[in-house]
Formats: sequence, C-alpha cells, structure tokens
Amino acid sequence: MADTVKATQTVIKKYANRRLYHTGTSTYVTLEDLATMVQNGEDFVVYDARTGDDITRSVLTQIIFEQENKAGAENLLPVAFLRQLIRFYGDSMRTMVPSFLEFSMANFAKDQDGLREKFAQSFGPSAFQNAIEQQVRTNMNFFGDAMKMFTGFGPPAPGTQPPAPTQPTPYAGGELDDLKRQMLEMQQRLEALAKK
Repeated sequence: MADTVKATQTVIKKYANRRLYHTGTSTYVTLEDLATMVQNGEDFVVYDARTGDDITRSVLTQIIFEQENKAGAENLLPVAFLRQLIRFYGDSMRTMVPSFLEFSMANFAKDQDGLREKFAQSFGPSAFQNAIEQQVRTNMNFFGDAMKMFTGFGPPAPGTQPPAPTQPTPYAGGELDDLKRQMLEMQQRLEALAKK
C-alpha cells in the first residue's frame, strides 16, 4: 500500500462503516471534503482500511455521482455522453477510451483559460460556441487518428476509393443539435458565474 503512494499524495482510509479518515490531519472527512480537495488540486489516494485495496477510482466516481445528483446543481455530464460511455464498456475499443478522455480533459483544462479570455473579450455567444466546437472537433480528430493508428486503418491506397461509411458520423444530425444546446447552456452558466 505505502509503496505506491507518491510523496505528494494524501492517504485516505475508508472504513467498513463507510467513514473516510484523512491520515494527514487525523480527522474524518466527507465526500464533499474530498471533492473540495480535488477542486483545490490536492492529490490523494483512498485505501480500504481492512484490505488495503486502492479504491480511489470508486470513491472519485461516487463523488461525481453525488455532484451530479445535488438538488439544484448544474450537471456536467450530458445524457448522450453517459450513454456513449456505457456503450464503450462492451466495445473492443474500450481500452483506448481512458487515454482519450484523459487527453481531452487535459487539453480542455489547458485551453480553458484561453476560452475564458476569448469569451470575456467578445461577450458574444457565437465566439464562445465556436471556440467550444473547435475544441470538440480537435478532440474528435485526435480520437479518429488514434483509432486508425491502433486498428491499422489508414488512408486508402492511391487510386482506390475509400469504403462507404456504414455508420453515421459522430455528432451528426440530432447529436450536433444536442451539443449546440449543451454549449449554449454552458455559456449561460458561465455568464451567471461571471455576474457573481
């Protein structure tokens, strides 16, 4: 257990009574406290106190579940995303999903300051929406390139026609409308936050 803990990580122990114990401060903490730690950039690992198993992933998932179900809270995870994520659990490409999600979130976090600045400069809904759409396109292009690399599907040989698509392209039709609606909602939330 202690061999895998980084020097900068705080150890949290979860007991059978579902209580979480912060070993750094010698106090019991809640999921809300752990959510605040994540938001503040604190790194922690959670171990089952009885077995010593690393249960960080399930605790973080529980925090997301709690945040998504708060009364009056603004949800971050769109239904279409959740459905697609569930579909990947049985898909042969599921091993690529964690890397893609990590890459996408890291890029979004890196670019969010730039997106905020563009939004602040323009105060126009179309500029912010265009910036988000561009980020989505960039991430989808990266994902498509990664899938080609791992599955061996590359560009067609010279003089040959690419095969006709058998499935609709991602974010086509209604899904694109859903994304636009979600981006508009996100913009409205950011405007509300900016007024506070």
